[in-house]
Amino acid sequence: MAVLSLRGTALGSAGRPARIHAVLFDKDGTISKSEPKLLALATARIRHCLSLVEEGAEDLPNLLHKAYGVDADGHLDPAGITAVAARDHNLISTAVALSLVGHGWPEALALAEETFRLADLDTPGGSAGTPPTDGFLDLLMALRQSGVHCAVISNDDRAGIQTFIEHHGLRQEFAAIWSAEDSPRKPDPGAIHQLCQGLGVGPEHCALIGDANSDLRMARSAGVAVVLGYGGGWRRPVDLEEEFPLVNHWRELGVAVDGKPA
Repeated sequence: MAVLSLRGTALGSAGRPARIHAVLFDKDGTISKSEPKLLALATARIRHCLSLVEEGAEDLPNLLHKAYGVDADGHLDPAGITAVAARDHNLISTAVALSLVGHGWPEALALAEETFRLADLDTPGGSAGTPPTDGFLDLLMALRQSGVHCAVISNDDRAGIQTFIEHHGLRQEFAAIWSAEDSPRKPDPGAIHQLCQGLGVGPEHCALIGDANSDLRMARSAGVAVVLGYGGGWRRPVDLEEEFPLVNHWRELGVAVDGKPA
């Protein structure tokens, strides 16, 4: 059990610090510097999709860039589908773009699936090469020393989450993971309830930290005690609702047990 503080101020409600037993982390853009890998994946998908089609090729590049959240400067939108959504939603968005330029739905879906297959061949390794965000490993150590459980809740698939964790030798640091293959998937508040049940901790004794409004609203609806936005994982600033406190660097977050830093 610990008390979290942000820039020296204890976090809780009604003027009382929350007693935290577990912290739930989003993955991409929160604990993982995923933008370079995700941008490479989006770029590969665009390239292969364009190579597979002739019909509508004039309009398709712009549609795919918008669908994937890739801006004119080559940055990802932190709230875009590549950054936030599960693989199946990205695939459907690709098929929708293809349908908008004249392909029938069965053909559009088949082209999208082939696009993803080819892009996967170009971007092997998945999450293995993505580094942790700056200072995250120090925070994990402080949480472990305080006896706080840590978990990952992400719309990446289970293999992608495990690859990141194992590549950085963090298997023992996370008590549980919740992926896009679990049901319900985030941002359903039921995902929080199921994850907390597995941890043996009530939401009222949890904190959640993420980089998307959908994550933060989910946590609030689930009754999570401390809900924090994280803004250090993307080149573009994250646009989060002002009611959620924002962590810009992990060093801003303190962990204390019985009033003493962990």
